[in-house]
Amino acid sequence: MFPELPPCPTCGVGVFLPFSDYGPEGGAAIVFKAWACSNPACGFCLRIDKGGVTYGRRLRQGER
Repeated sequence: MFPELPPCPTCGVGVFLPFSDYGPEGGAAIVFKAWACSNPACGFCLRIDKGGVTYGRRLRQGER
């Protein structure tokens, strides 16, 4: 069973959804690279990118 998802720390209405990705050039999987609020009106996200953590910006749809 999937664990309970945490509430969004910004709006408290949505839940924080985890997203995974692969490393550069098809490398090892990066589990939970980003988290995004399920509430479209909020759009808060937290992301790990090249070892740094960014937050607050909306995630955009991938170009692939």
